[in-house]
Amino acid sequence: MPPRIPLFSCLRTANISSPPLTTTSFSRTFTTTSPHQKTSTATQRRRKQDPYALAQARARKAANISRRTVLEAERTAALGDPIRGLTTPFLESFDAGLPPPPKTSSTTVSASSDISPPAPTAPQESHLNYLLKPSTVTSSLAHSAKLASPLPDSPQTPYGSTYAELQAQHSTGHATATAAIQRIVSLANGSQKDRTHANIQRCISVFGRHETDKTLPPKPSVQLPPKKSGEPHVPSNGGEIRQRAGPDTGSSEVQIAILTARIRVLDQFLQTRGKMDKHNKRNLRLLVHRRQKLLQYLRRKERGGPRWQHLVETLGLTDGMWKGEITL
Repeated sequence: MPPRIPLFSCLRTANISSPPLTTTSFSRTFTTTSPHQKTSTATQRRRKQDPYALAQARARKAANISRRTVLEAERTAALGDPIRGLTTPFLESFDAGLPPPPKTSSTTVSASSDISPPAPTAPQESHLNYLLKPSTVTSSLAHSAKLASPLPDSPQTPYGSTYAELQAQHSTGHATATAAIQRIVSLANGSQKDRTHANIQRCISVFGRHETDKTLPPKPSVQLPPKKSGEPHVPSNGGEIRQRAGPDTGSSEVQIAILTARIRVLDQFLQTRGKMDKHNKRNLRLLVHRRQKLLQYLRRKERGGPRWQHLVETLGLTDGMWKGEITL
C-alpha cells in the first residue's frame, strides 16, 4: 500500500493558488474617515501650533465679546431701568408725600422789560398725616378759636387787663397753636409709613376710574354685525359710563401705581442702608414681577389706549418693566 501524501504538498506541487486581487475587483476601499476630514484635522493641528493663527483667533474672540457687550448695553438702555424707570414729578412726590408742583406755562419775556417771572409757590398739602383732610383741620382750628375767644362783656378780667389786650393775647396764642398743629399733621415730619398711606390715597385719586372716567375717553364698545332685518345692533350699555358705588381701588392702573410707590421706597432703602438685607431684596423682586404681570395685562387689554398712555407718562414707565425677563 503506497504511503499517503498530504493535501498541502499536492497543492504545492500542482502550483494551485488563489487568484491575485486586482484593483478592478472594486472601485474604492471602505473607510470610516474621509480624506477631507483627515485634511481638516491636520490643518487644525497645525493651527493650534501656529502662534500667529492663535493670536488671530484671540483677537476675533475679543472683538466679538466687546461687540456683544456694546449691543447688550444698547438694548438695556433702550428698554430702560426695570425698577425705577424715568423720573417724573409724580414719582418725586412719593418721597415727601406731597403733590407735584403745578406746571407753569412757558412765556417769553423780553430782555428789556423789568418784569420778572413769578416765584414758584410751595405746593399745598392735599394729604396730611393721620389720614386727615385739610378741610377738617381748618374747620377744627376755626371752631377752637371761636370757643377760646374772650367775651366782650365778661365781668372777670385777669389782672385788670382790658378786652383788647385779651383779644390780642388770644390771637397770638391761636397763631402759635395753628403753627404747632400744622407741624404735627405735616407729612414732612411723619414717618415713612404715614407717607405711604398718603401716597396710596393719591394713587387712588389720580388713577382711579371714578376720576379718570371724567377726563379720559371711554373704551369703545364692541359692535356686533347687524341683524337679518337690517337694523343695527345696539350695545347693552348704550355707550354710557356706569356710575360707580365708591372710589376705584382695584383697577390695574391703581394697583400699578401703588406698587410703583412701594418699589421706589424699597429700592431707596436697599441702595442706602439695606445693602445686605436679603429679605427685602426678595420682597423687591416679588413686587417688580407682580407689577410686570399687571403691566402686561393692562397693555394687552387697552392696546396702547389713553389709559395706558396716561399711566406711562405719569409714572415714567419703560419697556424694561414689562418686556422680557427681569433679572435683579
